Amino acid sequence: MSFISDEKRELKDLIEALEVDLIHLQFTDITGITKNVSIMAHQIDKALDGGITFDGSSIDGFVRVEESDMYLMPDIATFTVFPWTSSPREARLICDVYKMDGTPFEGCPRYILKKALKDSEGMGYTMNVGPECEFFLFHTDEFGNPSLEVHDQASYFDLAPMDMGGNARNDISMTLKSMGFKIETSHHEVATGQHEIDFEYADALKTADNIMTFKMVVRIIAQRHGLHATFMAKPLVGISGSGMHLNISLSGENGENVFYDPEDAIELSDKAYAFLGGLLEHARSFTALTNPTVNSYKRLIPGYEAPILVAWSLSNRSPLIRVPAGRGKSTRLELRSPDPSANPYLALAATLKAGLDGIKKNKRPPEPISSNLYHITDEDIETLGMERLPSTLCEAVEAFSLSPLMKEAIGKHAYKRFKEAAMYEWNEYSKYVSKWELDRYLRKF
Repeated sequence: MSFISDEKRELKDLIEALEVDLIHLQFTDITGITKNVSIMAHQIDKALDGGITFDGSSIDGFVRVEESDMYLMPDIATFTVFPWTSSPREARLICDVYKMDGTPFEGCPRYILKKALKDSEGMGYTMNVGPECEFFLFHTDEFGNPSLEVHDQASYFDLAPMDMGGNARNDISMTLKSMGFKIETSHHEVATGQHEIDFEYADALKTADNIMTFKMVVRIIAQRHGLHATFMAKPLVGISGSGMHLNISLSGENGENVFYDPEDAIELSDKAYAFLGGLLEHARSFTALTNPTVNSYKRLIPGYEAPILVAWSLSNRSPLIRVPAGRGKSTRLELRSPDPSANPYLALAATLKAGLDGIKKNKRPPEPISSNLYHITDEDIETLGMERLPSTLCEAVEAFSLSPLMKEAIGKHAYKRFKEAAMYEWNEYSKYVSKWELDRYLRKF
């Protein structure tokens, strides 16, 4: 009997032992939204044999009507039971998307990341990522619709009673733990109503899967507390937005941290410097993927703890990338620009390819910046020769469009579809007359 058959048998035994009734087959569209089709547990054989088909032309960024038939191939390793369900008992499997000829669909975000990881493995590296996902909790109205009324008036690391979201956050953390997450920290963030839960780093594919699961769990458990959780980058004016900092490292074939070198002045290896150089070189071009909405650029402004300049530092948190204090196995680079509206599969594929390009070119980064870049002048920026991150989605897509590496990173199909989706959003936004414009101009002119 093959290994795959053994896996299938073990999964079926587990489903029966846990008395699972429904299984949700989940995958992600190009915009980073989870899609789902549910099956009864007795249909698991059909699902594992690729028998669950769907219309790909109805999914954002997938295919045209004339080539729409696709099927889902579950990843058995992603099976988990939803602990908040009892009758019916529900579980899920994350799936890859395949074409009817049996080949992987080149526009499937999970396949895109797998392809980038294969390139990394070919160079002898495994990408490890620890994400820091921030989110807001808002009250809902009598119909369950989200309001803009935050759940508390607390600030960074506050406790109850100031932190009124603590109960919901603890419930989320315990739910995630029961699903196999290794929770590291949980706390109130800087802005009112803003929270962060950090979980242990893992290889890039598992991390991307975990981010999608994390966002689903946060929203479901918040709803059970009568709250609305949002991963929108900047829901409120005048306070910090939500980021998704990515702590990135590479391990070698023997499991050692490739970024660590105890002989270096700051204990970074040549590979770490080169990877850092690649991230800096391609930062403007991958920003469309790490910050994919019009709203993302309302966060990337001075004064609100988000980077605006392409630079790096050690302890300084104002540049795009910093090197946290941990060394040895903890040696890593923290990319601070991404926000949680990003599709994690595409964001990790793009950042990995950028870093690997730096290693291939033996790219050396510029000198680190120690000054607070939130208060730097335009003259100083020009003197230091620093680039700015894109300030709008349109500018970011333009930089993305000019990058052959980004086209290689996510493939021709997703490259074209992502650009179309992003520019559609930008054009729709450009047509809209905001309340700010009415307040400012209606009486004035």
